[in-house]
Amino acid sequence: MQKAEDILAFDGPLADLIDGFSSRPQQIELAQAIEQAFADSNSLICEAGTGTGKTFAYLVPALMSGAKVIISTGTKNLQDQLYQRDLPLVHRALRRAVQAALLKGRSNYLCAHALKITETENRYIDKQTLSHIHDIRQWSQHTQHGDLDELGHIPANANVRSYVTSTTENCLGQECDFFDGCHLFAARRKASDADVVIVNHHLFFADLALREHGYGELLPTADMVIFDEAHQLPDLASMFFSQTLSSRQFFDLIKDARAAYYEEAADLPEFLPLLEKVDKAVRDLRLQFGTNEQRFDWKALSEKQEVRKALVDLTDFGHSVHTALEDFAGRGKLLDNCFKRTGMLLDLLESFDDSTAHEHIRWLETRGSGFLMHRTPLNIAQAFQARLQEYACELIYTSATLAVNGSFSHFAGQLGLEEVKTAIWDSPFNFQKQALLYLPEGLPDPRESSYTEKMIEQVLPVLSLTRGRAFILFTSHRALKIASELVKVNTDYPVFVQGDAPRTELLESFRNTEHSVLLGTSSFWEGVDVKGQSLSCVIIDKLPFSSPGDPVLKARMTLLEEQGRNPFMEYQVPEAVIALKQGIGRLIRDKDDYGLLMICDPRLKTKSYGRVFVKSLPPMVQVSELDEVEAFFENFENDGD
Repeated sequence: MQKAEDILAFDGPLADLIDGFSSRPQQIELAQAIEQAFADSNSLICEAGTGTGKTFAYLVPALMSGAKVIISTGTKNLQDQLYQRDLPLVHRALRRAVQAALLKGRSNYLCAHALKITETENRYIDKQTLSHIHDIRQWSQHTQHGDLDELGHIPANANVRSYVTSTTENCLGQECDFFDGCHLFAARRKASDADVVIVNHHLFFADLALREHGYGELLPTADMVIFDEAHQLPDLASMFFSQTLSSRQFFDLIKDARAAYYEEAADLPEFLPLLEKVDKAVRDLRLQFGTNEQRFDWKALSEKQEVRKALVDLTDFGHSVHTALEDFAGRGKLLDNCFKRTGMLLDLLESFDDSTAHEHIRWLETRGSGFLMHRTPLNIAQAFQARLQEYACELIYTSATLAVNGSFSHFAGQLGLEEVKTAIWDSPFNFQKQALLYLPEGLPDPRESSYTEKMIEQVLPVLSLTRGRAFILFTSHRALKIASELVKVNTDYPVFVQGDAPRTELLESFRNTEHSVLLGTSSFWEGVDVKGQSLSCVIIDKLPFSSPGDPVLKARMTLLEEQGRNPFMEYQVPEAVIALKQGIGRLIRDKDDYGLLMICDPRLKTKSYGRVFVKSLPPMVQVSELDEVEAFFENFENDGD
């Protein structure tokens, strides 16, 4: 029988299918470890540096195993890449039939019922959304899968998605008139029959939450689950294990209740004004939280008189709608669904007044004109392990950034992973030759008000040496705003700034514009791939510590202190190390790449914990003089690169 190493060898079948394929010892060893995990029914935590080729390293043993496998990825883009490009290649290389399925969350699939309701009752919809609805109606008549991503001209964040997709709250299930042709349930049926199911982390956690509440399941049972980009799991677990109440839920309910009224009642004129009062109460509550996007401790915020009054108004008007719906809910399934949802939202709203649940953190975040109220568990590990019992299978956790100074203790501790085998494979790229680490001298403490201006003074000469071709990554939007103005004024290179255009558009502009500079915050620290010398420099303004004022961080640090532990070294530093490694991973994406990593934060040298960061980075030559940076680039240019 063939083994994974045969498929991944320099003269193996994959090499015949992929131009420029190179056999990498790290990839083969990773594949062998995963192959052994399948054979022994063991779980595995493994870090594989940039360029290892993790995707083929887990796909090959997964497809050869004959087991039912769920592969969970970090993003929908990676999900599509796996299903449309990588899986077919491995199928051809193995020369065996393996049935695969791609499954996304319900917000990606057209709901025929929602489309019909929206077309019937569209008086509150803007012109752009109406245009999108027309396009979707035309597309709906010939689409096989109902995946809205097929409509490339409609942005992923377009308003129309909320009008033509279902939610767990408003889905009618088998009672729906369109159930037989439902794209969502067709995708789930295909997944239940498949050997390999490709999902993303959001869907996986949604499945965990659904199973916990006894509402069935989204995903089939499996013999093994593989998490790619596993470093994202702790934050996602924290989010999905929270109870969340959002302004969006209220607005969706108002929209659906209005449509249900016109469809099944329309003889109680007092009902629509009640909905308007709830709508206004939600907006009034949002106004009490200020205009900025922030995260607040709920206890302190809810004690403010203006917030209390807005909450009372929302609760009272909500109960009025609930009572009205109760009177005629029996008239139809749409009104009945709205009646149940109203009760659930009111119960959740009132639960935020419960200050006795010390195992949860109550907090609020504002996003644009909306808000989200959360009750988040203090201990993610217990919640994660309890929910995983539903799967009763082994799990593979892999990423380029899981270890801190060679240890997985932080990642494993967050998820409660005990006695799980671990392994690390360094990147096959030659960082000693291909990359240079520049730590400039003379910068002030990052907490000083003038830090960003002083930092840009040191950055500008570097941009001249690299001739643009740089990412400048920031830990705050405030620093990004200050820096972007300074860079635009003081350089002749094209400058792209996060917020000026959608992320994908900015990246495409950067790739297609010679000698350009891109400035961004957290969303550009990971999941960005620019190969070649279009990107030859990554500059990081500060070590990416989370804000000490964040309510969730404060609560978890307080818990660690109460346990007699050091929350800074045991939590904040490891979190920042993993984030920094993600940012650095943007620089070298190919064996022929070369480039400069500039970390401006002087604490790498002045603080004892700086050594933890440096030891966690790929091995690079470290310099502190600008002429050494110049010599590095001259060396590559003189070699013809």
